[in-house]
Amino acid sequence: MKKYNEKTEVLEKIADRVTSWIGSIQSLIVHTLLFLTSFLLPMVHLVEFDKMLLILTTVLSLEAIYLAIFIQMSVNKSHEKIEDIQEDIEEISEDIEDIQEDIEEISEDIEEINEDIEDIQEDIEEISEDIDEINEEEEDEDHNERAKNVILKSNVNSNKNEIKGLKDIISQLQNEIDQLKKNE
Repeated sequence: MKKYNEKTEVLEKIADRVTSWIGSIQSLIVHTLLFLTSFLLPMVHLVEFDKMLLILTTVLSLEAIYLAIFIQMSVNKSHEKIEDIQEDIEEISEDIEDIQEDIEEISEDIEEINEDIEDIQEDIEEISEDIDEINEEEEDEDHNERAKNVILKSNVNSNKNEIKGLKDIISQLQNEIDQLKKNE
């Protein structure tokens, strides 16, 4: 099978070279000189006119047959390349559609995360208000209760910092999504 493929490749290369040479100025000049020589030979009485026409017709017929085969081989090869390119384009289009779907899903996820963060912030504000109220009502309570409140406030503040960090990450993701959308 390998030898067959190598022979086929060699024949295809020969066909490509012959086809490209036939379509060149050199080919036009060579054919013109051969035709002129063919018609001059009978005029100088080196060959009979009928024999020259028979040989010329036979040679031209054979050349036309081989040229038709070589040209068809080139056309087939070009057609295969075009089909390969079309398949690549279809795959790229599918990939682009998949990426667009992924971007839409990421955008939806970011919107949901933003909503969750807003809900968490509202909860934190309510907790802070409750702590403030508790602090106002229980100024006379013992030191342990105040320490608990301080710890709660500390936790709320650290949660606020974490939420702020999450907001920054979400903003960064949103910017990257916007960049991806612009690049499309």
